Amino acid sequence: MAKLIVSVFLTALLSFVCGLFFPWWTIALAAFVVSVLIPQRPLFAFFSGFFAILLLWGAMAVVIDQLNQSILSAKVAAILPLGGSAYVLIFVTALVGALVGGGAAITASFLRPLPRE
Repeated sequence: MAKLIVSVFLTALLSFVCGLFFPWWTIALAAFVVSVLIPQRPLFAFFSGFFAILLLWGAMAVVIDQLNQSILSAKVAAILPLGGSAYVLIFVTALVGALVGGGAAITASFLRPLPRE
């Protein structure tokens, strides 16, 4: 359980720092690197990458949405088939990032033999 918490924190931190300087897809590299450095079973690796990016992108989307009084998210949500809901748009945004992070983390976990616990 401690590995899961540490890897979630490190993945979110590394993804945030990489996102300041590089394109959005560096979240996959961050999740991959953390999953290689902290060996976990594939399911736990997936969930650590998934939850790290879900929390990070969800929080960042909420902050950005609040800073511009939901103007942009309301317009984008009206274009997409989301019923005009800014909250659903934020959830979909976080979910897409989470799937990328989880996929990268589980891929890295398959590169190592299973850890002995």
